Amino acid sequence: MVLAAVCSAVIGLAIALAALARYPDRFRHRNLTLATGPAGATLGAALAHTVLGGGHLPIVLPVAAAFAAAMLSLLVKHPERSRPAAAYLAGRPVR
Repeated sequence: MVLAAVCSAVIGLAIALAALARYPDRFRHRNLTLATGPAGATLGAALAHTVLGGGHLPIVLPVAAAFAAAMLSLLVKHPERSRPAAAYLAGRPVR
């Protein structure tokens, strides 16, 4: 499990660095992005390890990478929005 945690943290950091290099204006806080990548990947690896059990490192690492990418996608700032989401909902009825 230690090897999976270290490898997943490195993968998460690599994904976070690649996201910051590719889209530097889309992430508000660089430190938060660099922390979310490894944390998300480690959490994903722990979840996959819990579900699958030990000895499934080739499956755990892609799950960790996907989980890190999903967590980083939550931090993306959309450039077309100039107002907060609550301002968009203020003029529309809630269903």
